[in-house]
Amino acid sequence: MKKLVYIVFLIGCFTYAQDDADVKKKEKALNTSKNLTWEANKELSENNFSQAEANYRKAISKSSENAVAPYNLGSAYYNKETYSEAFGRFKQAGELASTKADKHKAYHNMGNVFMKNKEYEKAVEAYKEALRNNPSDEETRYNFALAKELLKKQQDEQKKNDQNKDDQNKDDQKDNKEDQKDKNEDKEKNEGDGDDKKDDQGKDKDKKDGEDKKDKGDEGDKENKDDKDGKGDDKKDQKKPNDKGDKKPQDQQQQPRPNQLSKQQVKNLLKAMENEEKKVQEKMDAQKVKGAKVKNEKDW
Repeated sequence: MKKLVYIVFLIGCFTYAQDDADVKKKEKALNTSKNLTWEANKELSENNFSQAEANYRKAISKSSENAVAPYNLGSAYYNKETYSEAFGRFKQAGELASTKADKHKAYHNMGNVFMKNKEYEKAVEAYKEALRNNPSDEETRYNFALAKELLKKQQDEQKKNDQNKDDQNKDDQKDNKEDQKDKNEDKEKNEGDGDDKKDDQGKDKDKKDGEDKKDKGDEGDKENKDDKDGKGDDKKDQKKPNDKGDKKPQDQQQQPRPNQLSKQQVKNLLKAMENEEKKVQEKMDAQKVKGAKVKNEKDW
């Protein structure tokens, strides 16, 4: 029993000694980190940025409990206008900070980075977090109000731009529709002109064909008339063409070919021949009367 108690005692002492060693090791690492931070601050004040940056990085790697090193390195980047690097170090400082004062400073500077990048919505949230840790800081309060005002202005401009973009898109669509409408109207007009030209050409052709037929009919009438005048008495015994022969139904009659006389022209020709025949007959009758001798004396 005594032996067991002794073993437990030794284990307890060993654990305590181990914990004490870990604590001392962390304290030593923290002190080293702080010394490196102090050296970096001095070099930075002497405008030796590259050496200061190297010592800040060493300080950060030595101890995870030193929130000052990443914060100061973030400030150095901020002054160099390397805002993306500055934000990363300020964020790291805020996560490592164990006091509200350190957290307040880290979030305040994160808000400043967002303001530089015109990310006003993120800046508002960062300043809110800073004020949660120190509500009485006037600079943070002022920056918070300014960030909200700039955010509102940015949102209004964005809405205006979106509205203008929508209006422009509507105007473009309207112009496109009008252009398409004009194109369609021009196309229909051109097609209509083409049809009119075809109709006019067809009418001109029909008119020309009709005139040709008329000319040929007149020539035929003239030739027939000349034949009548030359033949004299032979016309007396001439028979009329039989236009009462076999007739086909009207809808089955063939249309006259270009060189063939129409039905009306045939009728006109027959009528002219009849009139001419009458004139010839009258002339012949008159000649007979005039040629007969008149007896002046009584026939004994």
